[in-house]
Amino acid sequence: MEITRLFDILTKYEADYPNLKVALSGKQNGQWVEYSPQQYIEIANNLSYAFIKLGIEVGDKIAIISGNRPEWNMIDMAIMQIGAISVPIYPTISEKDYDFIFNNCEAKIAVIEGSEVTHKIQNILPNTPNLKHVYTFVNRDVFSYLEQLTDLGKENPNPEELQKRKDLVKDSDCATIIYTSGTTGTPKGVMLSHSNIVNQLLNLEQIPTKWSNKAFSFLPLCHAYERMLVFLYQYLGMSVYYAQNLGTVASDLKEINPTMMSAVPRMLEKIYDKVYSSGQKLPFLKRKIFFWAIKLARKYKIEDRERSAFYNFKHKIADKLVYSTIRKTLGGNFDIVVSGAASIQARMASFFSAIGMPIFEGYGLTETSPVLAVSCRLPYGREAGTVGFPLPGVEVKIDDNGEVCCRGHNVMMGYYKDEKLTREVIDEDGWFHTGDLGKFTDKGQLVLTGRKKNLFKTSFGKYINPQLIEEKFCESPFIENMVVVGENQKFAAALISPDFEFIKEWCSRHNVTYTKPTEIIKNELIVNRYNREIVKYNLFFGDTEKIKKFVLIPDEWSQLTDILTPTLKVKRNLVILRYHDEINNLFGIKEE
Repeated sequence: MEITRLFDILTKYEADYPNLKVALSGKQNGQWVEYSPQQYIEIANNLSYAFIKLGIEVGDKIAIISGNRPEWNMIDMAIMQIGAISVPIYPTISEKDYDFIFNNCEAKIAVIEGSEVTHKIQNILPNTPNLKHVYTFVNRDVFSYLEQLTDLGKENPNPEELQKRKDLVKDSDCATIIYTSGTTGTPKGVMLSHSNIVNQLLNLEQIPTKWSNKAFSFLPLCHAYERMLVFLYQYLGMSVYYAQNLGTVASDLKEINPTMMSAVPRMLEKIYDKVYSSGQKLPFLKRKIFFWAIKLARKYKIEDRERSAFYNFKHKIADKLVYSTIRKTLGGNFDIVVSGAASIQARMASFFSAIGMPIFEGYGLTETSPVLAVSCRLPYGREAGTVGFPLPGVEVKIDDNGEVCCRGHNVMMGYYKDEKLTREVIDEDGWFHTGDLGKFTDKGQLVLTGRKKNLFKTSFGKYINPQLIEEKFCESPFIENMVVVGENQKFAAALISPDFEFIKEWCSRHNVTYTKPTEIIKNELIVNRYNREIVKYNLFFGDTEKIKKFVLIPDEWSQLTDILTPTLKVKRNLVILRYHDEINNLFGIKEE
């Protein structure tokens, strides 16, 4: 069945997958609760009836503020199939941002999860006159709860009105407004049409193999990347299982044995570091075999034609002795692992592909629905260090300044209530300017080289691309995250967020007493060890790009401290602002 609107996926279930037992599943009280397509449709329809009863009209906005769970999708579909607009919002943003978003989009209903979100919404209610109803998933002390909303629909069925609303929705209509995260300043509401996202599904459906039938999701559904992939899973008739939380990902994977999931590079790097560390504890002979296999995996050529027969012979031995064991601990049955939100190191893409977790890298922005380019199964479609070919129907060019620009069915409708800002990023010829720097290989694959706004000049007039330096240095297991600074200074320096778990293990292996972050970063042995890492990775760069000074930061860089975005990217501007004094000390700047 062909679809033109996102909620047509529900009809497609009945037409194309009548025997599918599980559409969506989430864990509650230690048990997986599974919903068949028929249950999914029934609950979504009841929610639509409830929204109609509450007076929601075509074009009205309804906000979803929640972690991943099957009900998220049911609410999302219920909103869109009555011609209303779904507004997913991160549960972790500030009260100030909630205030802005609710007033900007004029949401009439919000469905929320969590006591912290409840508290924030309570505080902004006096300032958000359009917000008429708030429902919650779990906390029932303050607001009405989801079951009451579903019951309202059951008591007021209106299939004729629902069908009438569905028939009125055009593929060019706005389906969702996604407010961008990870930037400073005012959030921007990206308007995406049904057509924007449906075209993503139509152009990505050939990438998973036919046997891939079980998807695992843990990245936030309110992020365009994960949400589009979950639409794709549903479109392809896969069963979608949601992680309980980030802390249970490893155990959930073992239980589910998924064939497909998405990840971000930082998470994959963490998995690699744990795998690497596990080898240090093995007996001598096993340790030698283990690290031989790890080294072999990092040299893995993704294209079959580029691997020699001798390499394949060694790989087969390594798979039997090492990779199969690693794979078993990670679920063991992957067709695809999609990596997005940031560039993945080539050695990481090679390693995971070698052990049986084939990495397919995608690239895009919320404004591009989100995929602009992606790995595929065509010849040279998966090349480590590239993000693959542009999506069919999407034009991509590199302008005179090296910026990646695109136009096509994936480009957003615009920023909500902000035509001026829309014109700043989409030119008169329809080209969307991504702000990313890139180039094409001779085979036509897109390579990302940095973020335009992050480039800076030293006082000698030399340009530095901090992203390239940071990505290389973060290959070190000692470094969790890093921000390179040095604008208008004589040299480049770095703020380093150490991987304290790795340091703790290193200390144990080297008979060093581990204390706490604020003390261990001052330990002379630790500082000297980081100096050796700096010298090692500086060899990959020219003199002006070398890190001449660094400071170890004892604070946690996470979403909770607002340093990381939900896709684990560092908010550079916030780091530079928050660690103003440390940066001044690096460059010997004394302020009056």
